[in-house]
Amino acid sequence: MFRSGAFVADHLGDLDAEQVQPNGVDLRLETVLEPVSAGSITRYGTEIADREPLTAVELPDGSGDAAERAGYRLEPGGYILQYADPISIPEDHVGFVLPRSSLMRNGAMLNTAVWDAGYSGRGEGLLQVHNDLTLERGARVAQLVLAAADHEDVYDGSYQGERLDRS
Repeated sequence: MFRSGAFVADHLGDLDAEQVQPNGVDLRLETVLEPVSAGSITRYGTEIADREPLTAVELPDGSGDAAERAGYRLEPGGYILQYADPISIPEDHVGFVLPRSSLMRNGAMLNTAVWDAGYSGRGEGLLQVHNDLTLERGARVAQLVLAAADHEDVYDGSYQGERLDRS
């Protein structure tokens, strides 16, 4: 059974009220990275491709005020999105991150993996951009949903606690 957005919100850090949805919680964009080398996945281990953060640019605020916002102007290609929100998957649940429909309506798709019971961190997703797209830092780009799940153990892999040490 999938849990309510209010339940999911209880397992995240500081949220804006607009992030809590009926069936999940919207995740905000922190940084966009671009893969710049080859990675590998073998029977003996994984080597993650080198990634470089893109430089944020000033975006007009759209209100006519002089205030500016930071964001990314993306051309077609593949990018890694790092989420701003810390996540903690309860031990009796599994997490799924799905794209917000506004990404798909703008010609982009977000791919993610299963987030196992016990995982905590600030995760990442693969963004496939099919036409030019602008993303603002702090924009809601994905939605985390939780489902009750039976399991034998909890996550204790190399990504446990990723990016939680930042201020």
